[in-house]
Amino acid sequence: MSTITRTRPSAVKGSATAVLRAEARLFLREPVSFFWMLGFPTILLCILGAIPSFREPSTDIDGLRVVDLYVPIAILLAMITSGIQTMPPVLTGYRERGILRRMSTTPVRAGSLIGAQIVLHGAAVAVSASLSLAVGRIVFHVALPRQLLGYLVAFVLATLAILALGAAVSAVGRTAKITQTVGTVVFFPSMFTAGVWLPVASMPDALQHIVSLTPLGAAAQALDEAAAGHWPSWTHLGVTALWTVLLIAAARRWFRWE
Repeated sequence: MSTITRTRPSAVKGSATAVLRAEARLFLREPVSFFWMLGFPTILLCILGAIPSFREPSTDIDGLRVVDLYVPIAILLAMITSGIQTMPPVLTGYRERGILRRMSTTPVRAGSLIGAQIVLHGAAVAVSASLSLAVGRIVFHVALPRQLLGYLVAFVLATLAILALGAAVSAVGRTAKITQTVGTVVFFPSMFTAGVWLPVASMPDALQHIVSLTPLGAAAQALDEAAAGHWPSWTHLGVTALWTVLLIAAARRWFRWE
């Protein structure tokens, strides 16, 4: 009995690694998903940066340029696309085809599949963020984050929050069609609160206060603060972290393997 207890953890660990490798191969075969996660946010940044007025300092946003604000927005857009539009249909498709149910009856834990998807999509977000920061700096002379540690903390919390939101969408959507519908409903308000259409810093004070209570609105303001050289507000970090915990709890409560 003791021998079984000792060997099981290593078998599970090896299985999780094998699942991650297999999912990585499948992940790399989706060029359309890669475009929306990696290419589109940076292309949008370039389009907006090409507008002359967006490259001029504005007194309405403390002397910053609009393009300065859109670098963290491009990063948040990559998170939204990855967490809400790309990951949930994959997980729901696995459930709909019975893959999760079959995996749950084998030594390979079905949870390894979700973990692999979170790791892969999180890595894609990190690559997209690096690309946006590099293009912003090289092409539009956007300053790199002055409070790097605070920026990383806000980035990690925002990524966890949006992936947790994606997991909750997967839990609610029993079929791929339902998941796509729910994801679309969540996608557009998420883009608004992240500041894609109007940077949060440019919103009226009352609207800023409301948006700051959402995970992406709080994350957007935390990233802006860190980019300006300040430690992100603990309120903004706390709101993002609280949403992460609540969304993870919701996903665990509602998620079904079959």
